[in-house]
Amino acid sequence: MLFNSIAFLVFLPATFSLYWFLLKKSTKGQNILLLLASYFFYGWWDYRFLILIALSTIVDYFVGLSLEKESVAKKRKRLLGFSLTFNLGLLGFFKYYNFFIESWIDAWQNIGVEMHASTLNIVLPVGISFYTFQTLSYTIDVYRKKLQPTHNFINFATFVAFFPQLVAGPIERATNLLPQFSVKRNFNTERAISGIHLIIWGLFKKIVIADSCATYVNAIFSDYETLNTLTLCIGAIYFAFQIYGDFSGYSDIAIGTARLFGFELMRNFNLPYFSRDVAEFWRRWHISLSTWFRDYLYIPLGGSRGNKANQLRNVFIIFLVSGFWHGANWTFIIWGTLHAVFFIPLLLRKQNRKHLNQVSETTLIPSFGELFKMLKTFALVTLAWVFFRADNVSIAIGYLQRLALNLNFKIEYLTIERYSIEMFALIGIFILLEWFNRQKEHPFSGRFKWIKITGVMLMLLLFGVYSDHQEFIYFQF
Repeated sequence: MLFNSIAFLVFLPATFSLYWFLLKKSTKGQNILLLLASYFFYGWWDYRFLILIALSTIVDYFVGLSLEKESVAKKRKRLLGFSLTFNLGLLGFFKYYNFFIESWIDAWQNIGVEMHASTLNIVLPVGISFYTFQTLSYTIDVYRKKLQPTHNFINFATFVAFFPQLVAGPIERATNLLPQFSVKRNFNTERAISGIHLIIWGLFKKIVIADSCATYVNAIFSDYETLNTLTLCIGAIYFAFQIYGDFSGYSDIAIGTARLFGFELMRNFNLPYFSRDVAEFWRRWHISLSTWFRDYLYIPLGGSRGNKANQLRNVFIIFLVSGFWHGANWTFIIWGTLHAVFFIPLLLRKQNRKHLNQVSETTLIPSFGELFKMLKTFALVTLAWVFFRADNVSIAIGYLQRLALNLNFKIEYLTIERYSIEMFALIGIFILLEWFNRQKEHPFSGRFKWIKITGVMLMLLLFGVYSDHQEFIYFQF
């Protein structure tokens, strides 16, 4: 079920009404309702894959209980290993089976050996990477004795399947989200209003910015061989805003929806395109994933401790795994590698934690130096986005070659819905709204609140893409 669909427009108020009006006195009843609603929400896409969520839930629930009882280190490691093998095995099969088979065949064919092997028509379950990492964080934290396992199966099952963030995050930690299912939740008007504001802002990012950009991006990337440098630059920039509007918009809707039910989720995006270097970008982009890799992979590998060789190894592993997490395609691995290459000079100069504060924290506009750093970082990130967007490596390389060598900056006409000037204006308004509200969670607070809400609602009505609405990009991960 999509957040930007008629089905969700019916589903959310119905669930909200039952939750607060019929079951407000029963925390257990509310949790059961959320569990049923979450399975219905996911099953709307394909009910067959509910079995995967149920299996992961059952396995990690009982592994958690077994870890609590077991004190022998070897047996505890076996229990953790079983959870890791089971969950990552499911993820690996559904997401990477064909990739490995096809890569193996291609590798032999490149040296002149013909090979034939069977691939399967495997459907990738929506959100499998997200809920797999969420449930694994529970098992790992219980193993590390940072979290007491829950004995309430309903609470745990609802934690795993919680519909606002089930299919595209934020990837919640059990230490944050799971305890919230055990406490009585009272309706809070102020929190609910802030949730509605986040939902509106998320829909604006998705329907007005991301889906409008997608119209151009699809046209440009599908015909890149005939287009000039200016158009290809615009295509890459539009994709940068498409993926940001799409993914951060989903996160905002998820956080806002959770608030309507009395839950607080972690912030997943914090104005990443205002970053002054790539290290800062990764502290602001997909925060729930980057911190997951930091805590469960980077630090166990040694983190920034040890000699430079070990530090470089750890950085490359993190970014390669991050790329591979996003999809079974060499384009994602190259995308991750590029970010490692961008990050390493900062690490070697010990500048990877230089920018920990908000840009222009005490001034209205950035200095020339800050503006230059933001534009440079955005250019590097956008360059890498070309590989992320391209269907294969040859298309990405061809796109960048033509962008670099064509050197024709004539304005070209694209036979699609909207003129570029309108799209640039929408992006400009979006940037200004984010910049002048960068100290806030969303623009709908402080002075001129109702003017901003009314303006955004009007843009949703006038410029929102409804006839050919796009699925959220991160559903494929």
